Amino acid sequence: MEQMYNRLINNTVADSILIVDDDPVNRKILGKLFSTFYTIIEAADGYAGMDQILDKKNQICAILLDVMMPGMNGIEVVRRLKELGLLEKIPVFLITADNSTNVMKEAYELGVMDVISKPVVSYMVVRRVRSVVELFEARKHLSSVVESQNIALLNQAQKIIQLNQGMIEALATAIEFRNEDSGGHVQRISKITRLLLENTVFGADLNYKEINNIALAAVMHDVGKITIPDAVLTKPGKLTPEEFKIIQTHTTNGVAILESIPQLRESEIYDYACDIAHHHHERWDGKGYPDKLAGDAISPWAQVVSLADVYDALSCKQVYKPAFPRKQVLEMISTGQCGLFNPRLLDSFFSVEDRIYELYQELPESQCS
Repeated sequence: MEQMYNRLINNTVADSILIVDDDPVNRKILGKLFSTFYTIIEAADGYAGMDQILDKKNQICAILLDVMMPGMNGIEVVRRLKELGLLEKIPVFLITADNSTNVMKEAYELGVMDVISKPVVSYMVVRRVRSVVELFEARKHLSSVVESQNIALLNQAQKIIQLNQGMIEALATAIEFRNEDSGGHVQRISKITRLLLENTVFGADLNYKEINNIALAAVMHDVGKITIPDAVLTKPGKLTPEEFKIIQTHTTNGVAILESIPQLRESEIYDYACDIAHHHHERWDGKGYPDKLAGDAISPWAQVVSLADVYDALSCKQVYKPAFPRKQVLEMISTGQCGLFNPRLLDSFFSVEDRIYELYQELPESQCS
């Protein structure tokens, strides 16, 4: 985006006409006609003309090109300009005494702007060339304006995305504060999700944009906890069966909350967020909640967030338990003590667990293992 902006403000004004003709008299005549309006650049043959074009293409607003020249003739120059995509940017006028149908047909098919017959009629050639140059400059200016407007729209969209992301993270963090957490939990879940999907085969079918959306959606996985009474959410001891049923409702309540936010419904993360909030406590063997989904019926992103959530909960102090040592955490996950996970997911997880564990090194010892 910044490069696009710089290109706009640094555009060189095209104010030169290139005259390519092997006859110095013709060059002098044409140069005199246009010198009042433009800077004149001359070339004595096609090869020299191409050198000037490649060197000064941002300064040249039109090319007056003789057809019959030794070495590289005018038609050959036009063919080369077409290959380089320059005919769309610089108008080319053929100046020729050869009025044969074949020459004119090929010239127009290649994309020259006009074919002007020799001897030239001064007022006519000046009028035709200047009109086309003005048209090209107007089109170029319009393109720059449109591009500038697109940049402004992109900047505005980026600000909206950042604002929405900030609102999402603020809401999720507020929920964590109720559970005596600084909000670090939701951020770690998002980072673990991104790290695992970006660096293992489990995320191989997802592109960068999808992974980015999933990582942001993961922040909202426990949004439904805002509906859970403090007496249950922050209870230091073991939950009763009735209390556990209340805790389980945070999954379905989370979806209801997400569905009630109009701005979120229009976001690309919405479907991921709803699915993750609903199903991040499902288990591979069908013994999770709320829907008892099993195997691949659970989406890959819900599976990843589920494992990240368990790893973080085991690794950090909770109101109902201390932080477990890393070795114990990995053993509990690998042996299914916290519910079974997809074997492929576990393989991917253990392949990057060293990097995941680094996220916990900056936490106080009282909070993590």
